Amino acid sequence: MAKLIAKLLVVALAFLFAAWLVPGIEVAGFYTALILAVLWGILNLIVRPLLVFVTLPINLITFGLFSLVINGFLFWFLGTFIKGFFVEGFLTAILGAFIVALAMYLGNEFIRGK
Repeated sequence: MAKLIAKLLVVALAFLFAAWLVPGIEVAGFYTALILAVLWGILNLIVRPLLVFVTLPINLITFGLFSLVINGFLFWFLGTFIKGFFVEGFLTAILGAFIVALAMYLGNEFIRGK
């Protein structure tokens, strides 16, 4: 349970870091970032695998780089209905999703202890 809470905090901090680093992304506060972290996890658990399956031919042609577009779309999608989270455009969403994914990877490696 402690690792789950730690990972949730890492994702929330990743959203705040992306908002700090990328102009065009705004997060109202830490509470909004926690809500984003929970919804990001749900979207990555349910919706993302379906989108990856549907776009499998494009993913194979681009050697998996289309996954960045899928992550950007999900990031942008969260910005459309979460109050306190704003994403200016689709390219900003792709950059923000990349930064969140990178921060999540580094945070999870730190939690694992490697």
